[in-house]
Amino acid sequence: MSKNIYTHCNYCVSLCGLEVEVDDAGEKVIEIRPDRENPFSWVDFCRKGKTAAEIRNHPQRITTPMRRVGDRYVPASYEEAIADIAQRLNRIIERDGADAVGSYHGNPLGHNFGDSNLHAGLLAAIGTGNRFWVGSLDQNSLHVVQEEMFGCELMSVPTDVDDCECFLLMGMDPAVSRFGWIEIIPGGWKRVLEARDRGADLIVVDPRVTSSSKEARTHVLIEPGEDWAFLLALIKIIVDEGWNREPEAVPVNGLDAFFELVGEADLDDLSSRCGVSVEQLRDVAERFAKARTAACVSHTGLAHSGTGTVGEWLSQLLNIITNRMDMPGGKRYERGYVDLPKAWSMMAPKSKHRSRLRNLPTVAGFHSVAELADEILTPGAGQIRAMLICSGNPVVSGPDGDRLDKALSELELLVAVDIVQRESHRHAHWLIPGTHWLEREGLHLAFGSIMEKPFAQYGNRCVNPKAGVREEWRFFVDLALKMKRPLFGFRGINGVVRLSRALAKIPGLRKFEFGPAWFEWLMVAAGRRVKLSEVKRRPHGYMYDNKRYGDLARSLRTTSKKIECAPSILMDECRRLLAAPVPKMDPEFPFCMVSRRNRESMNSWMNENARLLQQQRSNQVEMHVEDMTDLGLEDGDPVRVSSPVGSIELTVTAGTGGRRGIVTIPHGWGSRIFDVNAPGRYSRWGENRNRLVDGQRIDPLSQTPLLNMTRVRVESLEPAVRRAPTRRAVGQ
Repeated sequence: MSKNIYTHCNYCVSLCGLEVEVDDAGEKVIEIRPDRENPFSWVDFCRKGKTAAEIRNHPQRITTPMRRVGDRYVPASYEEAIADIAQRLNRIIERDGADAVGSYHGNPLGHNFGDSNLHAGLLAAIGTGNRFWVGSLDQNSLHVVQEEMFGCELMSVPTDVDDCECFLLMGMDPAVSRFGWIEIIPGGWKRVLEARDRGADLIVVDPRVTSSSKEARTHVLIEPGEDWAFLLALIKIIVDEGWNREPEAVPVNGLDAFFELVGEADLDDLSSRCGVSVEQLRDVAERFAKARTAACVSHTGLAHSGTGTVGEWLSQLLNIITNRMDMPGGKRYERGYVDLPKAWSMMAPKSKHRSRLRNLPTVAGFHSVAELADEILTPGAGQIRAMLICSGNPVVSGPDGDRLDKALSELELLVAVDIVQRESHRHAHWLIPGTHWLEREGLHLAFGSIMEKPFAQYGNRCVNPKAGVREEWRFFVDLALKMKRPLFGFRGINGVVRLSRALAKIPGLRKFEFGPAWFEWLMVAAGRRVKLSEVKRRPHGYMYDNKRYGDLARSLRTTSKKIECAPSILMDECRRLLAAPVPKMDPEFPFCMVSRRNRESMNSWMNENARLLQQQRSNQVEMHVEDMTDLGLEDGDPVRVSSPVGSIELTVTAGTGGRRGIVTIPHGWGSRIFDVNAPGRYSRWGENRNRLVDGQRIDPLSQTPLLNMTRVRVESLEPAVRRAPTRRAVGQ
């Protein structure tokens, strides 16, 4: 016998509604299907969600705490693990201070509000400011701009797709990514194409020919990393021609100062920088400005460059000066079921911590992973001597992974919390089991405000956690209690936690135990838009209100209560870029490496799913066919790709067009998965392109490494060293 449970996928922000068929005992997933009764979010259902049980049942899954003893791991109880970790962390803190403990977390933790919230509670208990996160690799630029313009680092403005009549898409390939970034727009690409078929204008800006660009009316072949120059050129043309319009829905401050900067720019110079002719710039500017409704949408392609923060700012300003902000068919603010700006300011006040070596501030409360290796390896006060890595793989996801791997090997204590032992965990002293989202329940309290419509869905638990595995939030709470350090840094809260646990032992009072449910109820109740009980009663999801416009103006948290259009740090950086010489090609490293996505891959935490890998290409190097001809290469030839900091070996394939001088390699491959029960045994798929990225070179504002602006060279390898690029199994 079996039963169906309704939930949503947690691999990406499409959050596809799922129908999960499980056995009556709640131990085995029989099949995962799209939930066609979900009114909002099932239409992007893909094989990532369909095969989710493969990760849950991973053959190398960790199901009990494992302690490193010599070159092997031995099982231990949670009590043993927590006692040892607590004692060692306290000793390091007492000797070297709280900043001697660092942390890093990845997307799986961020997609679970309960775990991420109580992880933050543990870090506050420890008192460390050395917090690092995966967002520094792809979304920091947006958070910097949100803070400067709107007054809060978590105020997104999703695209109003259905009413848009001119789409300007930058740094994105939605045919693959499904419009997912820091906006949740289920079926977004399908709806864009439907709008195009009704007559909407579709302009895609990308140096590559992609599945998305082939669908566009106009494909702008831009120079990588010069999106800022393209956007500033559009704004200059629109302002000079008088096509700009006063914003109707939002109050603004500083536009006159910004227009002065626009006047300083030279259109021919901007054209030369971005590699787009003045004629095409004028054409795009006029179409965008004169469309009845329009939206400029920028995603990770911008964020991965050294100019991404200025580019994101100019993207927002292009929408503002053409009256597209919080207007139909433009960019729209969704309040969500939680007042996120207010909650964020109360629960996560802006950190004043600065990094020890580069003296950089945090973004959204976290430092950039680009700084992590140096903070571990460089002696002195505040040197990181212990790390907690939670659901993350920074050696593969971040820049210069070889150096970070060396740094992690020199720690006094490395604790990894994850389902399997990944590349970043190979030096761990303790491995703590993680849970899969099929085994958890909860409502993500931050996702409501990046939805394009007022929608909520509770994620129901589909199967039980593996026997003996605790949810991560329990480990974080138990560790704070054992360390005798107050959770969230609030005196008295540990006593409340213990009291709630004592009460929970009384029949009928289990639901009162301290945990994520407390925050769900409190924050949803404070939001006053929907009842949590009502959300839970609707297993297919709940469209709890009608879409409306105008809420951004009422939600701004700037001192002026207006959108700040000319923040000094962005104005200064834009002027610096304008004054800098046009970058010249480096003859030693003549190619620019950019990234690309595979739809059935998700960064560094899904590429071990064999059922997905059977049907997709490995991480080949894609090049322009004419560049391949110049190098004497043919499709499938083995090559070495080198940068000033490293080299990798893959096979090459011809792209379908685009700008010459560009190579693309997918992000997130090359992580080993270790068998904790067999020392020295691992499996590995592909090669890690981020080994070529220099952690010293970052966007000065977002601190994001140049994942899309790394200079490389490509060399042919002799056939004698040819090897299978997709999988290496077994052994050192």
